[in-house]
Amino acid sequence: MTRFDQLKPAFWADGPGEPLDARTFAHAGRELGVRLPIELGELLGLRDGGAVAAHCDAFPTSAPTSWSETHVPFGELLGVGGQLSILDSPSLRDEWDLPPRLVLLAGDGPTWIALDYRRSAQPSVTWFDVDLGAELALAPTFRAFAEGLVPSASFPEE
Repeated sequence: MTRFDQLKPAFWADGPGEPLDARTFAHAGRELGVRLPIELGELLGLRDGGAVAAHCDAFPTSAPTSWSETHVPFGELLGVGGQLSILDSPSLRDEWDLPPRLVLLAGDGPTWIALDYRRSAQPSVTWFDVDLGAELALAPTFRAFAEGLVPSASFPEE
């Protein structure tokens, strides 16, 4: 069993919820003009966005950010439905002056975590801080990002 397969059942803070069906997930990708990662679809198939479990609410960074010297927060994952969703990415990119070809996964401005399609049809995952005009590559794929998530409590308080 892979690390991703072990992560999936316990990914969501409150357990599985209202699932997103595969057809709606595929439609969201078409609407955004990208191929969304299969692993994202698997997580949203358990629950269409929301708070993530405490054991996977942060991602370690290779360089300091405005958030922390050691990591970025990942308290929730946007779904397709709901008040704020990945489908809002185009308008949020415009509102926050973010680069094109991003699908936002988490954040609420001025910081965001996004699928980054600027260099390839297979997205990497990148952290953006609009106020500082900074970005930091987090993981080469969504799967690597998900498998790299750790508890924020594992970092020393700053």
